[in-house]
Amino acid sequence: MSLKLGVIGTGAIGRDHIRRCSQTLLNSQVVAVTDINLEQAAKVVAELKLDAEVYADGHALINSPQVEAILVTSWGPSHEEFVLAAIAAGKPVFCEKPLAVTADGCRKIVDAEVAYGKRLVQVGFMRPYDEGYRALKAVIDSGQIGEPLMLHCAHRNPTVGENYKTDMAITDTLIHELDVLRWLLNDDYVSVQVVFPRKSSKALAHLRDPQIVLLETAKGTRIDVEVFVNCQYGYDIQCEVVGETGIAKLPEPSQVQMRSGAKLSNAILMDWKDRFIGAYDVELQAFIDSVRAGQVGGPSAWDGFAAAVAADACIEAQNSEQIVKVSLPQRPHFYG
Repeated sequence: MSLKLGVIGTGAIGRDHIRRCSQTLLNSQVVAVTDINLEQAAKVVAELKLDAEVYADGHALINSPQVEAILVTSWGPSHEEFVLAAIAAGKPVFCEKPLAVTADGCRKIVDAEVAYGKRLVQVGFMRPYDEGYRALKAVIDSGQIGEPLMLHCAHRNPTVGENYKTDMAITDTLIHELDVLRWLLNDDYVSVQVVFPRKSSKALAHLRDPQIVLLETAKGTRIDVEVFVNCQYGYDIQCEVVGETGIAKLPEPSQVQMRSGAKLSNAILMDWKDRFIGAYDVELQAFIDSVRAGQVGGPSAWDGFAAAVAADACIEAQNSEQIVKVSLPQRPHFYG
């Protein structure tokens, strides 16, 4: 039997997840949708030719007996409300990042899930499902390069829009590294510092770009992440792990190598959706499969909370340009 899904939020990512669950993945059926703009929700149902009901709001959808699991892909500030409602209804919920817009909000979700007594929440951090990151983690976990001593990382976008602000380099961009690097190293952050190199002439007047985030983990690993969102040349994600006895590097996306016009070249992707589209498929299929098996896995509410705490420290470090401690409470035994 297909898992009957309800989707809250039919913007770009919501529509793409609806398409994915309806047309690409196995054992799922979107039976309910809603959006703050109900006309938009109805339009998506018609365009994708879904046999789905448009609900008046997220709470009506969550409480519908027709819906077995929920995808929350709405506006970020609404996530906390809908995830808490899904937990109260005892229904599994996949929530796109952010889990909540504050660390306090994330902690409320953690506490609600622990009180319920069973994992119901998977957070939409897709990089642990990327083939390259999985291969990199396998090398680290195997011990082939010894213990990780340093990580050199980069998150580069060709350009960003007028609405992109300096703090969004943390909350919208670095947030993916904050999650995936904890997962790669099986470690937590204890301090962070943000430094600003010479500003790019391509950056808008209100935006400080690029910036370098320096992280220290509990085990003593040092991490530097370059965030450069106006690099012009492409969408480029880099991660190099320096171990005691060797170095492991995140594989480049597979591209055809060309010899032409006296040049040897590889194309560079320009869009994040192209870079991680496969990871989105694997991520949501994993959610569907785990729910059908009676459990929820993947990035947890605790992972969402840990990323939010680290992000808050990074923003404080942006403003102070000082080293800031990352104060994460002890992880509940509930999360292993």
